Formats: sequence, structure tokens, C-alpha cells
Amino acid sequence: MNNYNWKEKIADICKSFPEGVRRPVIGITGNFGDKGCELAVGYYKSVIRAGGIPIIIPPSDDKDVIINTLDKIDGLILSGGGDADPRYFGEEPSPLLHTISKERDLPEILTIQLAYHRQIPILGICRGIQMMVSVLGGCIHQDIGHIEDVLQHSQEQERDKTSHSVNLEKDSILYSLYNKETVEVNSFHHQAVKDVGDKFRIVGTSSDGVIEAVESTEHKPMIGVQWHPECLDSGAPIFKWFVEQASLFQQTKEIHRHVLTLDSHCDTPMFFPQGIDFGSRDSKILVDLHKMDEGRQDSTMMVAYLPQNGDCGKEYADSIFDKIEDIQKKNSDFIAIARTSAELYINKAEGKKSIMLGIENGKALEGDIENIKHFADRGVVYITLCHNGDNDICDSAKGTTTHNGVSGFGQDVIREMNRLGIMVDMSHASEKSFYDALQMSETPIVCSHSSCRALCDHPRNLTDDQMKALAEAGGVMQITAYHGFLKKDGEATIMTLLEHLEHAIKIMGIDHVGLGTDFDGDGGIKGLANSSEMLNFTRQLLLRRYSLEDIEKVWGRNFLRVMDEVQARV
Repeated sequence: MNNYNWKEKIADICKSFPEGVRRPVIGITGNFGDKGCELAVGYYKSVIRAGGIPIIIPPSDDKDVIINTLDKIDGLILSGGGDADPRYFGEEPSPLLHTISKERDLPEILTIQLAYHRQIPILGICRGIQMMVSVLGGCIHQDIGHIEDVLQHSQEQERDKTSHSVNLEKDSILYSLYNKETVEVNSFHHQAVKDVGDKFRIVGTSSDGVIEAVESTEHKPMIGVQWHPECLDSGAPIFKWFVEQASLFQQTKEIHRHVLTLDSHCDTPMFFPQGIDFGSRDSKILVDLHKMDEGRQDSTMMVAYLPQNGDCGKEYADSIFDKIEDIQKKNSDFIAIARTSAELYINKAEGKKSIMLGIENGKALEGDIENIKHFADRGVVYITLCHNGDNDICDSAKGTTTHNGVSGFGQDVIREMNRLGIMVDMSHASEKSFYDALQMSETPIVCSHSSCRALCDHPRNLTDDQMKALAEAGGVMQITAYHGFLKKDGEATIMTLLEHLEHAIKIMGIDHVGLGTDFDGDGGIKGLANSSEMLNFTRQLLLRRYSLEDIEKVWGRNFLRVMDEVQARV
């Protein structure tokens, strides 16, 4: 086919791509030169060869341009180029600083931060690794010439030639791609990463100690390399890996478009006295409208938590619900309060986030059975019968065996909750209280934010026997993201949470598990630190080959099945 026969070319293209097939779109930040926005050909050719669709992102600091661009891409490559203005990162310029670009720096800083919040896969190359690390908490050397015995990092050879080697960590993504400890790289820089911060770890260094590669500590698809892989044949595995991650992110977004995502427990109302702004991205809280939007989270169960000590009761719980209703009214175009699963699905179809109401600690009843109807009328979906101490309803996991389980009043409470369609939540309860409630309740019970005692020996967690009994009774256990319930020693991460989830599935089956993060109540771990990172949870489920149906069950269908059964009695 000659190049001028464009009609045949178009027909051939149309035959090549069946309807519904979409290759991942990779945005590449453009450099800014004398002739405007430009990009070396190696970047986009490497993306195409790896199976992606490249687009150039121009250096614009218009927030609407950035946000709309990020909404359209599945991966972000930060390309090389000149030095960044160190004043953006709290440093005065060194005399050894080279050319900076006023047009490029701020747009790229904003793009990196917003892409990070949206869990978009990021690959930083040369300047790109430096910008990525600097924006996300690390810092760079303005010039590495002062380092003793430093290698020549600004090679005179052509870009497709290598000039030195890089040693790779064996547990790194790059090592898995190359299956060797040392790779030969090219080198065109006089700046380098000095400190990676807490969001990255060093996975590659040259013999002079210069940091050559980093990857995420949060189990996210984010890596950076100091060399230019787009100029080397050996760079192909990096681009192939990255395009695969972008494709996975594309699938993750598609799942969130179709599947209802519910977090069964958050304590954000605890921060109401601090004057939080739920409608903005508020740094004081882990759940707000912007973070839910970034993480494509549809709904959260927001509880009125009543501390064990103090005089808080019905009036306090009502004040929390009043505040939630105020938040909803101020953001009514984007948020709705839901009581039923049907309302959740309607809100999702209308593009609104849902808040459901719960109570954490039956202290809110003030010993009066009539108050259950009061809270049912307010739209409360579940009541956690106790917290970290015994109350007049039952004994707590951290209590003193006041009643040897559920009290006589507690039995009446459970029966009235059954009658009025409120779920019985036994997170925080003692084992005896748990088994009593399981026997007393005429409907399945839930544990809205608990984990597995077999993996972390904490009285708040459920034993395997409890989990089996809960599943046999049709109930649901929602794994929590609180580090203290996930791991006794060391740092818990999303991988630890997934170990608990998979243990629960092994013991209970896929129909009896879900997610209850406990965000803003000490919940939040690396990789699942706030609502913006909910996409990372789905990504990890996809990596473990869970089916769409099973992901939907974990993300809330199991919990809603119990809720529907409980509410059907009314």
C-alpha cells in the first residue's frame, strides 16, 4: 500500500480495531523549548511499541485543563528536560543550576500531585524522577558535581549508547523485568534525587552512590529512572510494564463505573468539632467529597461514635446526624443520604456520593428501648452494640465481663432492632456477646470493621470459629484498615489487609466478606490511606484474578444483601 492511498489505510485501521477495544492512553508531559511544547520521538514511539496510545500534555497550569486531561488518561509519563526551579521546593537556586523553564514547572507540579491523588500510574524519566520525588515529599541535589568520586553522568556518547551500570534491588519491579542485578544505562543529567521521602524507596544505584531508580512504598504502579530508557533497546520492558499497568488502571476505573463501592465504617464525624469542610479536599480528614471522587468511591457508612467515658447519649448522636444532614444540604448536587440499597444505586446513577448513617456504641439508646425507633426514623442502618468497654447492652472485647455476654436489656434491644430493620453490628463485642447475639438475632448480624485473630492476635478480631459461625448464619465480616488489628509488629500495608481478606474468604467464603476501613477512627494504612486510594484496593483484587462478580461482592453486595434482608422485615 503506498502512503498516498489514505482511504485504504483508513479501511485497514477500522478492520484492525474491533468496536469496544481500547488501548490505554498514556499522557506524556511535554518539554518547553524555543519553539514551544516539544517531545523527543523516543517517548511516544516506545509507548506505541508497548501497546499504548501516546498523547502530549502541554504545560498549562489551568486546573480545569489538568483535571480533564487526567480524567482521560490511563498512565502518566514525566519526560526529561531542564532543571526545575528549586524555589518551588523551598530551596534557593545554586550557582550550578542550569536552565529552568517557568512555563513547565508549576503545571508539572500540579499534574503530579493530582495524578497521585487519582492513583494514575506514573513513570518518571530523568527530570521526571526528580520532579516526582520532589513533589511527593523527597528532594534532589541541585548539582551532583560536589559528590566525591562521582561518575560522568553527562555522557558525550549518543543517546542510544550506554555509559555506566546500575545495580538493582532484587525485590524490585525493575529486577523482575530484567531478571538481573545490573543493567547498563545511558546518562544525561547533572542533578539527581537526594532523599526519596516516605512514598518511595531506592531500588537502583550507580557505583558512585547516585540514586538511579525508585519505586512506590505504597504498592502503587509508580517508578522512576534517572536514565533515558526510551533511547535504548533495553528500555522496552519498562514501557511494556508501564502500559500493562495503565491497562490495569483502565480496567479498574471501568469496574468502579459499574460496581457500587461501599465502605461500611468511617468515623469522620469525630472531626466535626475541628471545623472540617467535607465539600473540599480537607487535609484533616481521610474521607471527604474530593477524596471519594478521586478514589471513585460511591458510598460510606458514617457513624456517630460515642466514647465510653462521658455523658454522650441520644442528644449527641442526633447532633452528629444533624451535622451530616447539613453537609448533605450544602453539597446536595453531589451528596445524598441513603437508607436502602435501592437509594444507593439511584444515587450512583445520578452521579452522587451516598452517606449512610450508623451508631457506634449502643450507649446512644440511654437504656430506653423506645430510642431504637427514634434512630430508625432518622435513617440509622446499623448500631454497633458496644465500644471499648461494657455497657448496659453487652460486654465488650475490652470490657470486664459485666453481663457474661448480652444482658437482658440487650436481648430486648436486638429483638427491637430486628423488628425495626436495623442491622446488629458486633464489632467491638466480646466473644460471648458475639455468640449470644448470633443466637438471639432473627436476622443475620454483621461485624462492620473487624479482622482475623488468626493473623493478628487482638481481642477485637474474630477467631476462625466466630467467622465460620457468622457465615453459617448468613452474616458478613468487613475487614478493617486499622494497623493495630492487622499486624502486631511492624507496619501494616494494603498487602497485610489483603492477607486478612483472603484468610476470611478461605474460612467464610466469598459471600461473607467486605471492607470497613475505620477511616478517621485510626484506620488508614500504606496503599489504602484514605478514600482517594480505594482504586488501589480494586487494582489489587484484579491482580489476584478476582472475577467481576466477586469484586462486586467484596465492594458491598454482601453487606447490602444482609441489609436488605434485615430491612425486609419492616
